[in-house]
Amino acid sequence: MNEMACYLRADTLKIILTDIPVVESNHQAQYSQYQLPLGQLNLVELVLYLPDDILSADIETLCRAAFNAVNIWRKMHLSRPIDSQSPSIDVLVLDIQCQSRMNNEHDIDDKLYQNSPVQRIAHRFANSDLIEASIIDTSADIQPLQIFSWHDWHLHLNKLQTPCELWRFLYHRLGQLHHSTKDYIKNSENDSVTGFLNDADFFAPAIAIDNALIKYGLQNEPNSALIAMSLAHKTNSPTRSMYQQHLAQAAVLWSQLSVQMLEAVCKNSGLIKQKTSSDKCTEADFSHWQRQIVDESLFSRHELIRTLYKHPKQAQQLQQQGYVVHQHSYECLGRHYVLIFYGQDAEGQHGKSAIRPNLAKIALDVATRLPIAELHHVIVLGIDFIIEAEDAFMDIDLWIQPVNAMTQRERQLTKKIQQLQQNNQSSPAKP
Repeated sequence: MNEMACYLRADTLKIILTDIPVVESNHQAQYSQYQLPLGQLNLVELVLYLPDDILSADIETLCRAAFNAVNIWRKMHLSRPIDSQSPSIDVLVLDIQCQSRMNNEHDIDDKLYQNSPVQRIAHRFANSDLIEASIIDTSADIQPLQIFSWHDWHLHLNKLQTPCELWRFLYHRLGQLHHSTKDYIKNSENDSVTGFLNDADFFAPAIAIDNALIKYGLQNEPNSALIAMSLAHKTNSPTRSMYQQHLAQAAVLWSQLSVQMLEAVCKNSGLIKQKTSSDKCTEADFSHWQRQIVDESLFSRHELIRTLYKHPKQAQQLQQQGYVVHQHSYECLGRHYVLIFYGQDAEGQHGKSAIRPNLAKIALDVATRLPIAELHHVIVLGIDFIIEAEDAFMDIDLWIQPVNAMTQRERQLTKKIQQLQQNNQSSPAKP
């Protein structure tokens, strides 16, 4: 959930649920609202504290009561403007914890449970009535409430890793529930997320962006890695599992590098102050930067990591001089990357001392020259690839430049004006 923290629209809210029996259970509930890149996630996390001698049938009854209570609460408290264009998904994560009874059985205060041993139950919602209830659309403007156990929810977070893939999976799962409740009950949640990752349309968003890049003239042919992975999915090739491992590994590496980059920005908060014109780097400003980095999908992260780790295989002369690689987000057409690999010659054209102070200028220059009408952010990474003994690591400077809306025609005209100005400057002055 660390990557999702920057999408919180407000502080997490403790909520009170009615109609949950308190004779046999104490509970805590909280509501969080996440504005993810593709829509709004309304998440209710409910913890049920149960005595360790409770019967399985009683657990099922409490689960049903908990589901109904959350359903009632969300209908009363979640406002959804009719004219809202932002899609939303409602999720209940039910955490069932069994604890030993204390001496004072009449005291159900939360402090009663703090020092008693806890055992989290790996519960699965196999009750057909509850599953069917979760997909009944009670009104036209309210999404069905999707329910997960604590273990299943965290299984999905670990497998999907990115906020955009989590969102798409929840829609995929909702479609499965609507299509056949009985088939869903037979399958595990692990089967459900595996089916999503193996779906032939998994790479459709990346393919759409790849086609748009060709249309804009930013690349001459389709991405070969994207073709190979999508074909493996469609043909159910044995290489599909290998590609999924590569995607997962790249996602983890990108997360680690993101933390490293953002920590460096936080230490040098003057970077963000230049963008916001404020006296200090606020949490909102930092979250905005963080969102631009973690918005990327599994395939988009794969391509960024692949570009970074190609560097040691480049010709020694190129590594010595330094070079620039343009890369595009495969999750959002409006986000563009400039990866500048610092040259080993510190005083050279692409040396760290020459490039590092000019990251903002480079970002603005790239933004002006790109013909993409949808462009909204240019992200510049200054990469110092360091090898010590047998270890290799990267020190990355980060600059994120927001771009004002501009039509494709405006960008092209601006680019032509710049070219004319450069030609005039390079032409010899007439006597």
